[in-house]
Amino acid sequence: MAEENFPEPVVTSRRISASWIWLVPVLAAVIGAVLVVRAALEAGPRITISFQSAEGLEEGKTPVKYKNVVIGTVRNIGLSANRDRVLVRVDLQKSAASFATEGTRYWVVRPRIGLEGVSGVDTLFSGSFIGADIGASEEERKDFVGLETPPSVTHGAAGKSFELTSADLGSLDVGSPVYYRRVQVGHVTSYELAPDGKTVSLRLFVDAPNDRFVTNATRFWNASGVDVSLGASGLKLNTESLATVIAGGIGFEEPPGPQDSTPAPADASYQLFGNQETAMLPPDGPPTYVRMRFDQAVRGLNIGAPVEFLGIEIGHVVSVNLDYDEKRREFPIIVGAVVYRQRLGRAQAKLAALAAKQGDDPDMSYTMAMLVGEGLRAEARTGNLLTGQMYIGLDFVRGAPKTPFNASLHPLEIPTTRGKLSQIQDRLDSIVAKVEKIPFDKIASHLDESIGQLNKTLTNVNRDLLPQLKGTLGGLNKTLNSADQALSGDSPLQQNLGLTLQELQRMARSLRVFSDYLSVHPESLIRGRRRDAAPQREPALPVPPSGPGNSPASGSTR
Repeated sequence: MAEENFPEPVVTSRRISASWIWLVPVLAAVIGAVLVVRAALEAGPRITISFQSAEGLEEGKTPVKYKNVVIGTVRNIGLSANRDRVLVRVDLQKSAASFATEGTRYWVVRPRIGLEGVSGVDTLFSGSFIGADIGASEEERKDFVGLETPPSVTHGAAGKSFELTSADLGSLDVGSPVYYRRVQVGHVTSYELAPDGKTVSLRLFVDAPNDRFVTNATRFWNASGVDVSLGASGLKLNTESLATVIAGGIGFEEPPGPQDSTPAPADASYQLFGNQETAMLPPDGPPTYVRMRFDQAVRGLNIGAPVEFLGIEIGHVVSVNLDYDEKRREFPIIVGAVVYRQRLGRAQAKLAALAAKQGDDPDMSYTMAMLVGEGLRAEARTGNLLTGQMYIGLDFVRGAPKTPFNASLHPLEIPTTRGKLSQIQDRLDSIVAKVEKIPFDKIASHLDESIGQLNKTLTNVNRDLLPQLKGTLGGLNKTLNSADQALSGDSPLQQNLGLTLQELQRMARSLRVFSDYLSVHPESLIRGRRRDAAPQREPALPVPPSGPGNSPASGSTR
């Protein structure tokens, strides 16, 4: 069989290049490396913030904002090793690398209602976020302790911070307003106890440009609540504003008069006074402790009661204690007080110059001895009759008996005198004692006997005397009627009385004529009355001629 000539198959080999097979993963690896490098180059620092709670925070969603600009995102939330804190890991943007430095503060922004108003309302819709405030330091830091409340003042805010020292916090709190002439110019930012626990330190921030009103002479006082005082000058009611009644507040001003008005530097320290009246008092200077011994009750004299010299407050009471006098077997009261000499003003300068010549010591031994010699006495006086509050008054008593004064005794003891009200009370007690000695019982018994005798006498008068008196009055009435009839106009007595009066008139005329004659002829008392001269005939008047109108009938003859 013949071999068939079949065509030989041609095998064609297809080669695939190995470089093309690995090109895709290599390209993917390169792209991934580029992305990793780019992410590493563009990524910011990762920080850890610890909070007490993760309320409102979500991984991968909660942003970190500064001035409402996103600078990072919460990447992870976990617990600390001891499970008492929440650790929040935050990836900051590269542009926000400066927020990973010392002094930066973080807090969770949530809806809050505080003394400064309502904040974080926008988070009701967008959710909570972490707020940030950058510090001034450039030192790098990765771990932070978050604030539980937003800071009162952010870094870079225009204004100044000041520090105040007070005996207690009162009703003040973070956010309490600060007022200047009743205008709010700042707020309290923080407070803490002093290391010794005896005072409280407060920090407040005054906004610019009002911070220039805080000077070296500025006085701060607690303006919280309503200041109500009832003293010798009456009822006083004072408050800064309605906000201070609810949230407390601080006021400040310069005292009246020329003062150092240089603006105070930041972080300057001041004392916080209890009220405005105390803050505006003149500088006290060093205090001097004195004692007073009273032999009377001082109910109403409390710690802090004022000590006045001629009506000017120069100190206050710091202690009221009982003592016992063995000789007199009495319980005197020892009152301790501090006085401030600088409150005497110009008088203090003159007294100091006078005392310097005598080598006086700081306790005013010589000055006090001189004043006591002039009659200076301490008196517990009633400042308000309504409340019974008392105060100590220092005044000069005229004719005061000489009292020994020990200038070497420390503290100095000022002689005392009883108050006027006490003297009045003593006099009233003496009067009451005398009145009590009056035998009112015996007087009352004698008075009862006298009233009984008087009653018997009146009975006898009514029984015996009144009927006789009635008859006598009847006879007197008849007599008066007879007299009335005798003196009537037609009665003989009335006619005779008229004739008698006429004769008296004639006699009076005759006496007057006789006296006139004697005054002209006094010799008639010796020679008698001369005879009257014969009457002389007057010459006849000429007869006018007869004519019309001149008839003899019309003339007149004498």
